[in-house]
Amino acid sequence: MIEVTCAIIIKDEKVLVTQRSERMTHPLQWEFPGGKLKPGESPERCIIREIREELHARISVEQVLPSVVHDYGSFTVKLIPFICVMDSDEIILQQHGAYKWIQKNELAGFRLLEADRKLVKSINGYLH
Repeated sequence: MIEVTCAIIIKDEKVLVTQRSERMTHPLQWEFPGGKLKPGESPERCIIREIREELHARISVEQVLPSVVHDYGSFTVKLIPFICVMDSDEIILQQHGAYKWIQKNELAGFRLLEADRKLVKSINGYLH
């Protein structure tokens, strides 16, 4: 099982989603940004590092949410989500093809990766 963190970054009543590039697995699908834990790394340190590396942005973690497990067939992920806020205004994409700030109520109908879609159902109560 691959342990992966993701950031649910909320700003001005909107949530940040990123589109995977054509070179990534699951190309052009949308997700909450994040990435794989390194050996010995805590999930919180991982999400802060991943957002800095992938979006060239700084975040603060507000809350860890219950994990979601999803089997993609050839691999299984344990997705560890964090509610976060941006500490910087600028986003510079390093790996993803695009990003969008979308209304929270749009998440359920958005074309997210399967694990992220499962997460949307569990986080609605946490999104104010």
